[in-house]
Amino acid sequence: MALLTKLFSARKKLRSSVARVPDEMILYAVCDIHGRDDLLRDLIANIVEDLDLTAAKPVLLFLGDYIDRSFGSKAVIDFLLSDALAPSEPRFLKENHEATRLDFLRDGDAGPQWTQYGGADTLRAYGVNPPNKMFDQPAWKTAHEQFATKLPLAHLQFFEALELYAHYGDYCFVRADLRPGVPIDQQVDNDLLWSRDEFLNHNRPFGHVVVHGHSASLEPSHSNIRIGVDTGAYITGRLTAARLEADRVSTRTGNA
Repeated sequence: MALLTKLFSARKKLRSSVARVPDEMILYAVCDIHGRDDLLRDLIANIVEDLDLTAAKPVLLFLGDYIDRSFGSKAVIDFLLSDALAPSEPRFLKENHEATRLDFLRDGDAGPQWTQYGGADTLRAYGVNPPNKMFDQPAWKTAHEQFATKLPLAHLQFFEALELYAHYGDYCFVRADLRPGVPIDQQVDNDLLWSRDEFLNHNRPFGHVVVHGHSASLEPSHSNIRIGVDTGAYITGRLTAARLEADRVSTRTGNA
């Protein structure tokens, strides 16, 4: 069983996987940015440099958690909406942090829950002071109104358009996890955005190799069942992308 799992190391090619991406295509999967726009810029610069060495069609898959826990949440979205990702094709998936932020936009009473996931840092990034007391309802009403006013329309449209999953070749890309035994098109949002232990403890193939975030570790993980690319950027100062081309898996990193 130990032979099935192999850790990545940045910019080192790993052993070939039986899974493949479509011919003449190169995929980069990034997740759990959590407001670290500095790491994102460094990572994208490394990817752009990498693309100078290939003629393959590049697709950048962002697996969610763009915001919270750091002060650069607004800057991350500004960057993703800029032309910095050209000429790659970007696709953006939803994470539980984005779902909770949308909950707050619909109902200010969701503010205390959002702060448990680092939402206060996102409010500050948009120029809104979070309430000093978690359950100060009038203060949350004010913060809710201010945030709705200060959130740029382009950012709102970005969050509302986020996808839940993507398929390329033998890979399925999701924010968090999949519920074993349930077809991807029958999974509910809670499965794709929040589940963890049942997925991580599952040791049988899903039909695709699942590329996911949401479960941080010091190094990405790789097996013939799943690839986890969350390296806890907001804590470690290291943002990782899985690089998939043909039947090869490697990584690129952004560092502080």
